[in-house]
Amino acid sequence: AVNNNISNIHVLQTEKRQLEEEVKGAQSVHDDLQKELADFQTEANELEGIHKDKKDASSKLQLQCEDSEQDLNRQLKQNKTSEELLEHYRCEIEEVKLKHRKLRIRFENQLMQLIEQHKQLDYVFNSKRLPDELKKGEDIKHQLSSAEQVKLAQLHKLDEELEEAKKQKQFETEDAQIHE
Repeated sequence: AVNNNISNIHVLQTEKRQLEEEVKGAQSVHDDLQKELADFQTEANELEGIHKDKKDASSKLQLQCEDSEQDLNRQLKQNKTSEELLEHYRCEIEEVKLKHRKLRIRFENQLMQLIEQHKQLDYVFNSKRLPDELKKGEDIKHQLSSAEQVKLAQLHKLDEELEEAKKQKQFETEDAQIHE
């Protein structure tokens, strides 16, 4: 039985050594896993930090995006207002151009009338025509003078006839008084 016990002790010692080897292997695996867990924990912390930074950056970008959108809407509204104002100014410019065109046409017409009047006046008061015009004026003066002489003669004749008629009437009135 002692041999059996020794043999059992040897078997147990062999099993103990194997178990110790397995424990060492398990401890080594445990240490490796612990180290790997620490590395994962560090990496997880780093990733959480990166995630937090990216989330903050995302929030900032979201705010910037909203600000940009508001700026864009404001600029679009301002552009629309500017376009309406520009169209209003274009209309006013067209109205002013039309008024200037009408004024220019009126001025040109007046200028043409003045040029025509100047031509007529130049024709009438041309020094080359002056002797002819003076002769015409003298002729008209003689005609008027002759007509005046004729009218004066007629007037003188009428005066004489009137005096004659007055004398005749007075004579008839005196004759009628005598007969009464």
